[in-house]
Amino acid sequence: MTVTSDRAVAKLQALIRIPTVSHRDAQQIDRQAFDDFLVELERQFPLLHERLELTRITSHGLLFRWPGASHERPVVLMAHLDVVPVEGEWQHPPFSGAIVDGSIWGRGTLDDKGQLVAVCEAVETLLEAGHTPAQDVWLSFGCDEEVSGAAAPEAVAELRRRGVRPWFVLDEGGAVASEAFPGVGAPIGVVGVTEKGVTSFELTVTGRGGHASTPAKWGPTARIARAITRIERSPMAASIPEPTVELFRRMAPHAPLPLRPLMAGAERIKPLLTRALLAAGPEPASMVRTSFAVTTLSGSPALNVIAATATAGVNVRIMVGDTVAGVREHLRKVIGDDQVEISIVEEHEPSPISPRDDAFALIERSITEIFPDAVPAPYVMMAATDSRHFTEICERVYRFAPFRMTKAQRQAIHSYDEHLGVDAFLDGVRWYRHLIERLPA
Repeated sequence: MTVTSDRAVAKLQALIRIPTVSHRDAQQIDRQAFDDFLVELERQFPLLHERLELTRITSHGLLFRWPGASHERPVVLMAHLDVVPVEGEWQHPPFSGAIVDGSIWGRGTLDDKGQLVAVCEAVETLLEAGHTPAQDVWLSFGCDEEVSGAAAPEAVAELRRRGVRPWFVLDEGGAVASEAFPGVGAPIGVVGVTEKGVTSFELTVTGRGGHASTPAKWGPTARIARAITRIERSPMAASIPEPTVELFRRMAPHAPLPLRPLMAGAERIKPLLTRALLAAGPEPASMVRTSFAVTTLSGSPALNVIAATATAGVNVRIMVGDTVAGVREHLRKVIGDDQVEISIVEEHEPSPISPRDDAFALIERSITEIFPDAVPAPYVMMAATDSRHFTEICERVYRFAPFRMTKAQRQAIHSYDEHLGVDAFLDGVRWYRHLIERLPA
């Protein structure tokens, strides 16, 4: 690696070593770690902090403005500095930033410090070269993305107060994904043009409770168990949104010969393709319908006590075309029990579908030029990002991390053994430089 490459990698290592772990319970947050991160970020990127205007957002969020030659079509590049807690048995310590087998290991390498450092290093090196972007470039770095916190909405409110209407917004999301679809050999540069809505419900049943030696039929726990079973057995109707059809069309030339005409004609065979994806496993099935996951359960505090209250948390990822109201009505109908109270804990509708116009074309060209073997394509993102809040002020919100990722790496996000290839990281820095340099006047 060159000196510049060594420098960029060392910056990511330094920031990986600071455990900026988010928690929904504010009492569990190590605020000193977040303070240390911001100090280290400034130390690693001095020009970015000296020459760009900085506005602090909530406790540790950052909003930078890099004035361009024009203010007509500003661009927002996003990332977040918080990470999820560590779980599982790691091959290498999760906050070590160790380089082993050509990869940087640690929590946040993929989600999302790798992207944050790639953006910052691209800007820092362009500042060193005396570059002025053609348009204003804003950098929005959240500090509580992993807990759906307030930083992103506050950043949107700040931009609105300043009258900023971005031309496009680019956040984490897709990647240059290998093994993206069975039989498709080429990596797919998937760019999220929308994302599923994330809504959580709580199901609650209350009863008399009592001694476990005298159980009554259909107590709170039994009713909760029946409700869960009915939800599992009665999914919402499946459908294929337009971005998924386009994704298959673009993958078609790289698929096995027997599949090419089917994938190329996905629009004509939507019902058949829908059934095939539903049968292909949890990940493909999530591409075509709203998903329900029962994630939390509570009942009695003791083995010999009948629960007076039983609850179940249901996390729902709402497909484009469905709504929060429609999901709630579906739950009410399939559960079919008035004693099960259904309440909404948090709710977000699916994001609008962003257009594939000149802004999307710029992202596509940047993917092709830095990753010539990759096939750029739109897709529906199944997870949630801070960028969903930016749809309030911008119609072009895209989700793409410019890193090559294997299937195993994608599975490590929010799990154990998260790691990012050194060369993949450096390509990501190059990609952001390329994108900024080619912003149109």
